[in-house]
Amino acid sequence: MSGINEFIDNEVKTNDVVLFMKGTPGFPQCGFSGQVVQILDYLGVDYKGINVLTSDDLRQGIKEFSNWPTIPQLYVKGEFVGGCDIIREMFQAGELQSFFAEKGVSARGAA
Repeated sequence: MSGINEFIDNEVKTNDVVLFMKGTPGFPQCGFSGQVVQILDYLGVDYKGINVLTSDDLRQGIKEFSNWPTIPQLYVKGEFVGGCDIIREMFQAGELQSFFAEKGVSARGAA
Protein backbone atom coordinates (compact mmCIF):
# COMPACT_ATOMS: atom_id res chain seq x y z
CA MET A 1 0.00 0.00 0.00
CA SER A 2 1.36 3.41 -0.91
CA GLY A 3 1.80 6.11 1.69
CA ILE A 4 -1.31 7.94 0.53
CA ASN A 5 -3.40 4.77 0.68
CA GLU A 6 -2.17 4.13 4.21
CA PHE A 7 -3.10 7.70 5.16
CA ILE A 8 -6.61 7.34 3.71
CA ASP A 9 -7.07 3.88 5.23
CA ASN A 10 -6.02 5.20 8.64
CA GLU A 11 -8.31 8.25 8.49
CA VAL A 12 -11.26 6.12 7.46
CA LYS A 13 -10.62 3.57 10.21
CA THR A 14 -9.88 5.97 13.07
CA ASN A 15 -12.75 8.42 12.50
CA ASP A 16 -16.41 7.38 12.56
CA VAL A 17 -17.39 9.85 9.87
CA VAL A 18 -14.93 11.24 7.33
CA LEU A 19 -15.71 13.54 4.43
CA PHE A 20 -13.06 13.83 1.74
CA MET A 21 -13.94 17.17 0.19
CA LYS A 22 -12.71 20.19 -1.71
CA GLY A 23 -12.00 22.82 0.90
CA THR A 24 -12.83 22.55 4.59
CA PRO A 25 -16.12 22.17 6.49
CA GLY A 26 -15.90 25.88 7.39
CA PHE A 27 -15.01 26.92 3.85
CA PRO A 28 -16.06 24.41 1.18
CA GLN A 29 -14.52 25.16 -2.20
CA CYS A 30 -17.04 23.39 -4.37
CA GLY A 31 -20.82 23.33 -4.39
CA PHE A 32 -21.07 19.56 -4.05
CA SER A 33 -18.78 19.47 -1.02
CA GLY A 34 -20.77 22.37 0.41
CA GLN A 35 -24.07 20.49 0.06
CA VAL A 36 -22.77 17.46 1.94
CA VAL A 37 -21.35 19.71 4.68
CA GLN A 38 -24.76 21.40 5.01
CA ILE A 39 -26.52 18.05 5.35
CA LEU A 40 -24.07 16.74 7.95
CA ASP A 41 -24.23 20.01 9.88
CA TYR A 42 -28.02 19.98 9.70
CA LEU A 43 -28.10 16.46 11.12
CA GLY A 44 -25.60 17.46 13.78
CA VAL A 45 -23.17 14.68 12.91
CA ASP A 46 -19.59 15.01 14.13
CA TYR A 47 -17.27 14.36 11.23
CA LYS A 48 -13.75 15.01 10.05
CA GLY A 49 -13.37 16.97 6.83
CA ILE A 50 -10.23 16.27 4.80
CA ASN A 51 -9.32 18.79 2.12
CA VAL A 52 -8.20 16.95 -1.02
CA LEU A 53 -7.03 20.23 -2.57
CA THR A 54 -3.98 20.18 -0.29
CA SER A 55 -2.40 17.35 -2.27
CA ASP A 56 -2.63 15.98 -5.80
CA ASP A 57 -1.65 12.58 -4.42
CA LEU A 58 -4.56 12.68 -2.02
CA ARG A 59 -7.03 13.88 -4.65
CA GLN A 60 -6.02 11.07 -6.99
CA GLY A 61 -5.52 8.55 -4.19
CA ILE A 62 -9.03 8.85 -2.78
CA LYS A 63 -10.56 8.20 -6.20
CA GLU A 64 -8.52 5.02 -6.53
CA PHE A 65 -9.12 4.02 -2.90
CA SER A 66 -12.91 4.13 -3.28
CA ASN A 67 -12.99 3.39 -7.01
CA TRP A 68 -15.27 6.44 -7.22
CA PRO A 69 -14.42 9.23 -9.71
CA THR A 70 -15.71 12.32 -7.92
CA ILE A 71 -15.26 14.34 -4.74
CA PRO A 72 -16.76 14.67 -2.13
CA GLN A 73 -16.75 11.17 -0.69
CA LEU A 74 -18.32 10.23 2.62
CA TYR A 75 -17.10 7.35 4.75
CA VAL A 76 -18.93 6.06 7.82
CA LYS A 77 -17.27 3.51 10.13
CA GLY A 78 -14.77 2.65 7.42
CA GLU A 79 -17.41 2.14 4.74
CA PHE A 80 -17.67 4.26 1.60
CA VAL A 81 -21.23 5.64 1.51
CA GLY A 82 -21.17 7.80 -1.60
CA GLY A 83 -20.84 11.21 -3.12
CA CYS A 84 -23.04 14.28 -3.13
CA ASP A 85 -25.98 12.86 -5.14
CA ILE A 86 -26.22 9.68 -3.07
CA ILE A 87 -25.95 11.54 0.25
CA ARG A 88 -28.57 14.08 -0.85
CA GLU A 89 -30.97 11.37 -2.04
CA MET A 90 -30.54 9.39 1.20
CA PHE A 91 -31.07 12.57 3.22
CA GLN A 92 -34.21 13.58 1.35
CA ALA A 93 -35.64 10.06 1.70
CA GLY A 94 -34.88 10.08 5.43
CA GLU A 95 -32.49 7.15 4.96
CA LEU A 96 -29.33 8.98 5.95
CA GLN A 97 -30.63 9.60 9.46
CA SER A 98 -31.46 5.92 10.01
CA PHE A 99 -28.18 4.88 8.36
CA PHE A 100 -26.23 6.91 10.93
CA ALA A 101 -28.38 5.46 13.72
CA GLU A 102 -27.73 1.90 12.49
CA LYS A 103 -24.01 2.58 12.45
CA GLY A 104 -24.15 3.94 16.00
CA VAL A 105 -23.25 7.48 14.92
CA SER A 106 -25.09 10.07 16.97
CA ALA A 107 -26.86 12.83 15.10
CA ARG A 108 -28.24 15.74 17.09
CA GLY A 109 -30.67 16.81 14.40
CA ALA A 110 -34.28 15.80 14.92
CA ALA A 111 -34.92 15.91 11.15
